[in-house]
Amino acid sequence: MTEILIAVAVLAGCGLIFGIILAVASKFFAVQTDERIEKITECLPGANCGGCGFAGCGAFAQAVVNGEAKVNGCSAGGAKTAQAVAQIMGCDAGDTVEKRACVMCSGSDECAEKKYIYDGYESCAAVMRLGGGDKLCSFACLGKGDCVSACSFKAISVIGGVAVVDAEKCGGCGSCAKACPRHVIHIIPKTATTWVSCSSKEKGVQVKKACTIGCIGCKICEKKCEAGAIAVTDNLAKIDWEKCTGCGKCAEACPRKIIINSNGKAEIIEKID
Repeated sequence: MTEILIAVAVLAGCGLIFGIILAVASKFFAVQTDERIEKITECLPGANCGGCGFAGCGAFAQAVVNGEAKVNGCSAGGAKTAQAVAQIMGCDAGDTVEKRACVMCSGSDECAEKKYIYDGYESCAAVMRLGGGDKLCSFACLGKGDCVSACSFKAISVIGGVAVVDAEKCGGCGSCAKACPRHVIHIIPKTATTWVSCSSKEKGVQVKKACTIGCIGCKICEKKCEAGAIAVTDNLAKIDWEKCTGCGKCAEACPRKIIINSNGKAEIIEKID
């Protein structure tokens, strides 16, 4: 009995000694964290989308405190988040341009000609390996949903074989653009009201064979634009959003109705339906 009590006492003594050592060590080796990191993290959307260029919201907050990232670097949070972070850091937020993703293609299953019928794993990257995709247009959205899987904000859906972005939900992080093997998803200013929903650089003759709605580079939009905001380069109309007034004259004049004005999401869905 005495031996048992001695063993218990020894164990208790060892536990007490080790506990004291660990307590002292935890204070001695403790890593001091800047409280601003936690405060900034709380201001962020928490999507961990990577649009800021860092691994997640926590990494971005750490980078801001370390001076490695700008206070307005969170694309998903926009101006409101930038101002909150700037207040914590005690500096000016600067100008924040809110952005959104935009699918530069309207080549739905009804509009785009097919090379073959694909029956396999639903992935744009997978179908690209089979002859460069199932659609005849080599610039068309493949509509297999790689962008949908990449979106942290659930802002993208595939309707009628083409991806469509909900601008209200989009955080402009660019994850969808990185996931698109065709590179038809562009990140544009959220204030942009007009864009060309096509990415084809083929000549008009080839475009007409591949799609009933693709841009044929006719330059009618270029001639109608009084602000000089639209120009045809490489057989494709492109808009300078800094010059664009959003008047919609180019969209009205476009014979292919491929220029989207104002309520782009609704108009794209209407075309597909």
